[in-house]
Amino acid sequence: MRTGGGLLRQPVSVWATAFAAVVAFMGIGLVDPILPSIAQGLHASASEVSLLFTSYFLVTAVAMLVTGWVSSRIGGKRTLLLGLGLVVVFAALAGTSGSVAELVGFRAGWGLGNALFVATALAVIVGAASGGAETAIILYEAALGLGISLGPLVGALLGDWNWRAPFFGTATLMAAGFVLIATLLRVVPRPAVKTRLSDPLRALAHGGLSTTAFTALFYNFAFFTVLAFTPFILGMSAYGIGAVFFGWGVMVAVCSVLLAPRLQRRLGSVTVLHLALALLAVLQAGIALSGHAGIVVFTILTGVPIGISNTVFTEAAMEVSDAPRPIASAGYNFVRWMGGALAPFVATKLGEHLGTAVPYLLGAACCAAGMAILYARRHHLRPLSRVDAGHTLQEAAAVRG
Repeated sequence: MRTGGGLLRQPVSVWATAFAAVVAFMGIGLVDPILPSIAQGLHASASEVSLLFTSYFLVTAVAMLVTGWVSSRIGGKRTLLLGLGLVVVFAALAGTSGSVAELVGFRAGWGLGNALFVATALAVIVGAASGGAETAIILYEAALGLGISLGPLVGALLGDWNWRAPFFGTATLMAAGFVLIATLLRVVPRPAVKTRLSDPLRALAHGGLSTTAFTALFYNFAFFTVLAFTPFILGMSAYGIGAVFFGWGVMVAVCSVLLAPRLQRRLGSVTVLHLALALLAVLQAGIALSGHAGIVVFTILTGVPIGISNTVFTEAAMEVSDAPRPIASAGYNFVRWMGGALAPFVATKLGEHLGTAVPYLLGAACCAAGMAILYARRHHLRPLSRVDAGHTLQEAAAVRG
């Protein structure tokens, strides 16, 4: 809930953490424009190169289960620095890879560092941001959207010179983030009770959190089908692919920060998720059935439902459960990132053997599956109605005041 203070009026430590988060999320889309170049440079197939995403998100998902255990013992600041340090090391090592296997392995290490940083960054921003949890989540999603939009652009600019350059560039930017966090973020107090390794899994026993998490798993499968497979069917240079996904990322950022909260206040979280998943399914079907121009347009437009969904899913996971936010977030992210781990490899394999339309049709089916879970388990999501009502009352009070 908002307790005062504007979105942009934040302590310097929040901005330092947000900057590092932008760079961390850049790593998701960074490789998009250079996927064909990596495949060519390392003599690999599309499905082999897709393992860059799979190893990254698989390790990220599993590591989410230990982030709370680590941060509750060494503190939030040290956990952020540990995560950033690992990303710096493994991103730099990725740039030295001589084979796809090496690159996949280094991306896995990168995923470990990213999990430690990203999960802790959300908790740090929520704790330090002026304006309460809702403002903090919007800031976090703004960092996600900005990072995802800039990642393909940076990947294209550096990747046009050499496919290894984006990895070294990311390591350099993350090193800058490391310095900012080390110097500007005060020591975050450790929680009074240490988190157990089993706590995130225990949190998933809550009907609302498990409903949100497994719906997000199917959503993330659709999301990362677009992100990981589309570069191979665009038939464009690194600059062209980067431009398409920059436009897509801008849509993600704008819709996550500006559109999602407004829709949420007016329609409610569950209704917005249904609409976003339905729109994403339609756009994926559009990609499957279109020519080149249609693929470009529909790919960029998928940023609209993806931006909306990212914000609403994140807030729903934080609010629907009675577990502490870091624990609920860890359990939720463990499940949802599994969708990101499965989609790249499954989509490229299907595309190679059954045709390029099949991955997107499967993505649309996953959106429908997510909507079915939301509907079938809607009674578990009743706490979100109270949160949405609170947002509406705040908005009315702001208008009167």
